[in-house]
Amino acid sequence: MINYEKYELRNGLKVIVHQDESTPIVAVNLAFDVGARDEDPTMTGLAHFFEHLMFSGSKNAPDYDIQVQNAGGQNNAFTTNDYTNYYITLPKTNLELALWLESDRMFQLNLTSKSLETQRQVVIEEFKQRYLNQPYGNNLAQLRALTYKDHPYKWATIGESIEHIEKVSLDDAMRFYNKFYAPNNCILSICGDVEIESTLQLVEKWFGSIESSTIDRPFYTPEKPQVEQRIKTVEEDVPLNAFLWSFKIGQRTNADFPTADLTSDLLGRDESSLLHQRLAFELNLVSSISSYVTGDRGPGMFIISGKMNDGISFSQVEEEMWKIINELKKSGPSEIELLKVKNKFETAHVYGEMNVMNKAMNLAYSELCHHVSDINKELQNYQNVSSEKIKEWMNEFMIKKNLCQLNVKKSKNG
Repeated sequence: MINYEKYELRNGLKVIVHQDESTPIVAVNLAFDVGARDEDPTMTGLAHFFEHLMFSGSKNAPDYDIQVQNAGGQNNAFTTNDYTNYYITLPKTNLELALWLESDRMFQLNLTSKSLETQRQVVIEEFKQRYLNQPYGNNLAQLRALTYKDHPYKWATIGESIEHIEKVSLDDAMRFYNKFYAPNNCILSICGDVEIESTLQLVEKWFGSIESSTIDRPFYTPEKPQVEQRIKTVEEDVPLNAFLWSFKIGQRTNADFPTADLTSDLLGRDESSLLHQRLAFELNLVSSISSYVTGDRGPGMFIISGKMNDGISFSQVEEEMWKIINELKKSGPSEIELLKVKNKFETAHVYGEMNVMNKAMNLAYSELCHHVSDINKELQNYQNVSSEKIKEWMNEFMIKKNLCQLNVKKSKNG
């Protein structure tokens, strides 16, 4: 149970404060409601590009990182298809510094031609190293494009191509900043040994005068129902053949999301999971296999991926995977199997609540998805999942016509 206080400033900034007296560290988290799904399809990757630009310094703090480091803090950020998140942890005595830094770059960012070109090269290099020049690096993006034909989830946060990043102008970046980087498009969460009233006064001091923005959000094209299985085979310079499966599922806020998540744990959370035990240990078909759900705010994916041992065909793996899936669809997990994954989830959940940074992130994300109060319902929602619910869910979603299948074949020259 996480106790918190929630407020909203006149300019629309939502503020969530959680007092944790067990630590001298304070975590400051800002979740901006802008991600890859908010991009122009002809200029993808801009949300992630802009995450990098946010570290270019601001009017009163030209070197953001040095300020944080000198205060004994650490900071970072990440971009998803749904939102962009920035976070700092530092001694509680330096809370005001963190709020000053974040407020200054919220409305006085140093956006210049020089900073744009510097970060453009950083992002392009990241694109090459992590996605284009690394074995299997671009496969998840290929699976995403196979899975989504209408919704903007069809491109990865890095963007569809380097060409899109190359053509971002300073005007493009400034328009993006003025539209989305505003208090009424942000959730600020603060966790640590802080006094709530004085913390809110500091938030008002540094953020209260920032003007809100008109959020002209693009229309999210709904994904049409999939009517048949999609299969795509690509040939790449990889050490082993690999496969990535995706079943389209519902949203992170749907009542059946815990059922989907626990099903992915049953099938492929770790080496004790059903798929790993059968395909890796018993049959020696794969060297690795896992499954997980993406947990998107829009239509999500249930992903199963793995790398195959030499001499094993895609059809062999596919046949055995469907056997396991169909067995689970018919009988459901045993009481012991279900209890095991629930206990693992609970352990991770409880452990996560011991870390102020995790709590700050999770409070902001819960508010972003629906309402911050959902954070205290999550554990019970998972405990309420039954074997029967898993069977029903699997029979609705884990069917061939809902499957997108990417086969990654080792090139003959590899």
